[in-house]
Amino acid sequence: MGINRSGYYKWLKRKDNPSQREISRDSDIKLISSIHDKHPSHGYRWINAFIKGKFGIIYSNNHVHLCCKYAGIISKGKHYNYRKPGEQLKKYDNLLLNKKWSSLTRPYEVIVSDMTSFWANKKYYELTFYFDAYTKEILSYSLSSRKGDTRTYYDGLKIVLDKIKTEANIEPTILHTDQGSVYASISYNKLIEDYNIKRSMSRAGTPTDNPVNESLNGWIKEELFIDFKLNKSNDVFKTIDEYVYYYNNERPAYSLKYKTPIQFKTEQGF
Repeated sequence: MGINRSGYYKWLKRKDNPSQREISRDSDIKLISSIHDKHPSHGYRWINAFIKGKFGIIYSNNHVHLCCKYAGIISKGKHYNYRKPGEQLKKYDNLLLNKKWSSLTRPYEVIVSDMTSFWANKKYYELTFYFDAYTKEILSYSLSSRKGDTRTYYDGLKIVLDKIKTEANIEPTILHTDQGSVYASISYNKLIEDYNIKRSMSRAGTPTDNPVNESLNGWIKEELFIDFKLNKSNDVFKTIDEYVYYYNNERPAYSLKYKTPIQFKTEQGF
């Protein structure tokens, strides 16, 4: 068969008596595989950050990458492409048009919101999120199984307003959304009249005007369906609750240098 006899016996000896390095690698692969099995939407950098935050184990990205290649681990996540900017319809000016999102300095400086819809177990749902653009924290969320239910927008906003009342300082907050009919309605914006909140809206057909929201919504839906098996959930509302806790407290975020939103917020002194 063309196999060198001495080489075969050396391989057999290593097989029966693995080195400490091989034992350690196999142990690392088991841990990495267990993280991938639970969070298959993520790649090796995220897995490495999750292991560091969850278990305090420090690997190099290259080591985790090699372990993933050795074990055949591949992320199931997809990449999203954004559409080109469209014409601006002025309901509220885009106050963030020329602002760098990375230049934010405090919680509640900018809050972004959007509604996303999905089907789970052959049932339709609408989910409205409110994010803090600085910490990437989910400040509030509201879920409905009724199409066109505007209460998710209002209920989520009321929770945010309660938090602003108790946590935010006297500096103003920018509430940034798309030009959806609820966000543009008189009744919705009447809720913020007594607060130090400025309204801002993206240009029409321009998701790049709200990159925080667009990016997070994409990741969240992937994680919910791939990692949290939302489509097999017997209690979608409970699964969303569990995911939000995980997102805020356990999920390392690339934009926060692989810290969780709550960890980042605490380390910044807020």
